[in-house]
Amino acid sequence: MAGFSAEWLALRSPVDEAARNTAVEAAFLDALPQGRPPHLTDLASGTGATVAALAPRLAQGQRWLLTDHDPALLAQAKIRLAGLAGTAIDCRETDLAAGFGVLDLAATDGVTTSAFLDLVTAAFADALAAAVSAAGKPFLASLTYDGRAVCFPPHPLDETVRLAMNAHQQTDKGFGPALGPDAAAYTIGAFERAGYRVVQGTSDWQAGPEQGAFQEELVRGWADAARDMGIDAAGLAGWLAFRLAEIAAGRSTLQVGHLDIAALPH
Repeated sequence: MAGFSAEWLALRSPVDEAARNTAVEAAFLDALPQGRPPHLTDLASGTGATVAALAPRLAQGQRWLLTDHDPALLAQAKIRLAGLAGTAIDCRETDLAAGFGVLDLAATDGVTTSAFLDLVTAAFADALAAAVSAAGKPFLASLTYDGRAVCFPPHPLDETVRLAMNAHQQTDKGFGPALGPDAAAYTIGAFERAGYRVVQGTSDWQAGPEQGAFQEELVRGWADAARDMGIDAAGLAGWLAFRLAEIAAGRSTLQVGHLDIAALPH
């Protein structure tokens, strides 16, 4: 499956943390077993963002299994999370594109993931809902891109770039044709078909002048995606130059739409 660099994950980390929907997270945490520390399985863990966000809200003695196809990211997660008192971290190199067979979801108390579902296929989302519901566990998916993006100051090519970027999001990210901006809605439907109750809420990125490095990396990525989708190169170069100039001048803000979902057994 495709992956992300540790540098990009570090840039987006504070923006992600501010965006997380605490009410949706609370619905998931309330569904965990009470009276003892939980054992949780995190999918596509990267450098451990989910654990960093949730561990302070859980009892000491909690245990986490982190899974990712990239051993370098898992190694960084171990370092990043080493200072969490009362939190046991295990890491397992796992290619989730091959399925869930290596994960014993029945032995965990809940399943989590962050910024992952928009990379997977409809078939994967169906299989995920089936595996989690068969085990009877609650599920939390944070920061799933939903197709919305607003830039300020505006530029005439903004909507063209957004649509091209959304189309690029639905190309193969290592699993097959990705759900991209349809991921949250599709996954909600998959869990509801499996008999689960779903709680959802927005978790939009809000990036201002203080996140200039993040904004720059993001708009460069959008330009690359739009170029791959055949957008006119000269027009795209003008759009990118405008965006980078506004970021450098401290005048740029970006809002990018995400949804958090908690899928809970009845």
